[in-house]
Amino acid sequence: MATETLLWLKSSYSDNGGTCVEWAPAHSAATGTVPVRDSKVPRGPVLTVRTHAFASFVTGIKSGEFGTV
Repeated sequence: MATETLLWLKSSYSDNGGTCVEWAPAHSAATGTVPVRDSKVPRGPVLTVRTHAFASFVTGIKSGEFGTV
């Protein structure tokens, strides 16, 4: 995957403290997967997560299923 051509986004809740992940939502429509990477290492590894799994993860975060920091 050519990650340098993807439009990477961070959560609007990100405080830019260096512990953020980025995701490329536009990629999911064409492939059914959501690329996710560590914002501190933009040229590092990229995980690809199926769209339904990513949506469940985001829903869990919003509902507090994973606790708070």
